[in-house]
Amino acid sequence: MFMVGCAIMLAAASPWMPKLAWMWSETFLGAVTSIGAFALTVVFVRWERLELTDVGARPDRWTALRFPCGFAIGLLVVALWASISAGCGYVHWARGPEMQTQLPLSALAAYLALACREELAFHGYPLRNLVRPLGVWGAQLLVALMFAIEHRLGGLDWTHAIYGAAVGSLLFGMSAIATRSLAIPIGLHAAWNFGHWALGFKPQPGLWTIVAQPGGEVQSETALMLIYVGVMGCATVAFWFWYKWTASGIGKVARAGDTGS
Repeated sequence: MFMVGCAIMLAAASPWMPKLAWMWSETFLGAVTSIGAFALTVVFVRWERLELTDVGARPDRWTALRFPCGFAIGLLVVALWASISAGCGYVHWARGPEMQTQLPLSALAAYLALACREELAFHGYPLRNLVRPLGVWGAQLLVALMFAIEHRLGGLDWTHAIYGAAVGSLLFGMSAIATRSLAIPIGLHAAWNFGHWALGFKPQPGLWTIVAQPGGEVQSETALMLIYVGVMGCATVAFWFWYKWTASGIGKVARAGDTGS
């Protein structure tokens, strides 16, 4: 009910998105639907007599540190994926067209706002609530499937919806479960999308342009997808180990003096 409600809210808001320059229209849409997703979170949390802290949606004194850490990890994941892809010889990047400062600023704002909306809609209340009956990986797989379906309805083909969006959902979801907060997954998600834009993978021109091997475009796309799955999978496993460590006796002892957790 919650995820469908967030999807309906997005579909209802999209036609009313103002026609602004650069990517400020997407920023507006992300901001409005993020507010809507947060309001819906409050309603469902109160309905089940929970707290916003229980679903990672309440900012605390660590949020200002967690978000930039998540953003830095996201940029590292993008850089690792691009470096491996270029190092294997499948693609390389050339400098993109000259652009005004407004485009990268609006792109950063847009991907941050949209990341807030998607993390609230999928990896806040829904994921944390599904962990109880389904376990970590059962909840993860169900939410990833819903994440893929929404992206398919948004225009992606099934290949990119499953191997792209769903695989990304597993990483963002695992980071939300491991850190018990949405600050790191929002930073991760925003950094990934912003890095993806900067490398020339979005409809808008990026800071660089991707150049595939002549005649090997299909092989290059397949290789990029496989490298992406491998890098995102490794990052997801790393957060899973973090989750297991914090759930262990050692992790509990390490957090014992932290009153803000």
